[in-house]
Amino acid sequence: MSDRFLKQLDLLGVQLKEEQQEQFFHFYELLVEWNKVMNLTGITDYEEVNEKHFVDSLALAKVMDLRRVDRIIDIGTGAGFPGIPLKIAFPHLEVVLLDSLRKRVHFLDEVIQKLGLQKISTLHGRAEDYARMPEYREKFDLCVSRAVANLAVLSEYCIPYVCVGGYFVSYKSGNIDEEIKQAGTSIRVLGGNLEAVEKFCLPQSEIERSFVKICKESSTKNKYPRKAGVPGKNPIL
Repeated sequence: MSDRFLKQLDLLGVQLKEEQQEQFFHFYELLVEWNKVMNLTGITDYEEVNEKHFVDSLALAKVMDLRRVDRIIDIGTGAGFPGIPLKIAFPHLEVVLLDSLRKRVHFLDEVIQKLGLQKISTLHGRAEDYARMPEYREKFDLCVSRAVANLAVLSEYCIPYVCVGGYFVSYKSGNIDEEIKQAGTSIRVLGGNLEAVEKFCLPQSEIERSFVKICKESSTKNKYPRKAGVPGKNPIL
């Protein structure tokens, strides 16, 4: 593995065993291989993938004690970020990866199988649909999303999955103050409370990252999330 990558992780308080380092490298190889036939990422340079996908995914460790988390769901996981890096670095986690594109889910299944990961599964479909199913609704200690969507919309997708006392953490970048302000009503209506907004640069980098930490304080009303497609067209504002 790259010395720079390991140093960046060390600055986040994340240490990898040799097997975990090998899993990250194999993940990189699979990402580049599959990216030749489908659009998974615009980033394929080894060091860039390490920093912009792997380190970025694991930067969550800077704001959450992942040793105290058991079940996590990654909404709109895409090529597996942040869910798979979190699973590799913190093997105790039970992880669910949800994405709406079947081809990406096939890729994720291949990664899970080739890396020999345990206690991790995939779901193909819409976040609004699975959030209504008893086996997923309010069953997770932590919901994460690096998906590019407005926070008000993401909150309706994600907060219903979180158990009371758990967290939804949204990965954001750039100036998000106005977006956070606009999402206030949505967060409250769904049973959440905006606990903190953590802003910093990734270690040894000028890449800005913001984590929006939302604590689930009360159960989400049964009418949420609304049917598929509605939150994106008509956010709770």
